Amino acid sequence: FAIDLAIMSIMCLSDFLSSIHSVFISNLQKEIEKQTGYRSSRKRRSESQYDYEVYHSLEEIQSWMFEMNKTQSHLVDMFSIGKSYEGRPLYVLQIGKRSRHQKKAVWIDCGVHAREWIGPAFCQWFVKEAINSYQYDSVTRRLLNQLNFYIMPVFNVDGYHFSWTTDRFWRKTRSKNHKFHCRGVDANRNWKVKWCEEGASSHPCDDTYCGPFPESEPEVKAVAKFLRKHKKRVKAYISIHAYAQMLLYPYSYKYATIPNFNCVELAAHNAVTALYSAYGVRYRYGPASTTLYVSSGSSIDWAYRNGIPYAFAFELRDTGYFGFLLPESLINPTCTETMRAVKAIASGLLKKCETDRDRFPYI
Repeated sequence: FAIDLAIMSIMCLSDFLSSIHSVFISNLQKEIEKQTGYRSSRKRRSESQYDYEVYHSLEEIQSWMFEMNKTQSHLVDMFSIGKSYEGRPLYVLQIGKRSRHQKKAVWIDCGVHAREWIGPAFCQWFVKEAINSYQYDSVTRRLLNQLNFYIMPVFNVDGYHFSWTTDRFWRKTRSKNHKFHCRGVDANRNWKVKWCEEGASSHPCDDTYCGPFPESEPEVKAVAKFLRKHKKRVKAYISIHAYAQMLLYPYSYKYATIPNFNCVELAAHNAVTALYSAYGVRYRYGPASTTLYVSSGSSIDWAYRNGIPYAFAFELRDTGYFGFLLPESLINPTCTETMRAVKAIASGLLKKCETDRDRFPYI
């Protein structure tokens, strides 16, 4: 009787566990192959027109950047801010109407975490929309006339390339560690602000490894150097991530309210409202520490600490069903709604919402 009872208990437990788990993607390999071009009918094979509704490899993205720089020179300027660990150039596009006076600027980076492919897709989408709508959209024209946008489509170039060729779910950079076989550092835990404290790992094999020291990664160091050089003009820092459907701002490393909270909170509210107006997708917004989780050494905390008053991190679609494998069919709506949010943030920079603490945000 005891054995029968034990068997029944195990069967009941098995049924219970089955009831609380469900399979979202039945054939993971098939979904990966859909996005990496193993089909002969791949739309990206067309050389006649660049397709913004498919994911692109690093080589394709960099070729596209050269083409934008060549054909849209009235609004686009391309330059390199350094090289990655594996020697790849770190390209940035400057978008904006050329002007004699120095304009305020917005920095946008994508692809900090290699597996978040919707990020680079959005950065390309932003450039395309900004250029195409400059002539007929008064809001875009005003933004490009009065602001410069620095766009870095792929921050973590080595990791992104590796996610295409070897491991679709790779997150970190590809730097080597002398003591462990594990490679890479979390490029969003490597910034010099409360480095390697709560929310970061000191073990090289962990996905949130902070690195051997702040700015150990050449990619992080190059961006930090550029932003320090231009921090008087850069008024907003925006980093595009996935997934969770959130808009986050400092602090990441502690539970505290930033000095210019009212202005930043208003900007975040306006951004998610604009985003919602496209397809009714809801985003949560607030301080990263309370809205998502505590993390140290993050780029938004670093940007804020270095005098950039508006520092945001987007976590784009979805909330976990597809996760990092967001289908290409959702690139268009995701980028369309995010474009509205970014334009709302940029438009807010042209309005006055400033106090003494806005100018010195870390006091």
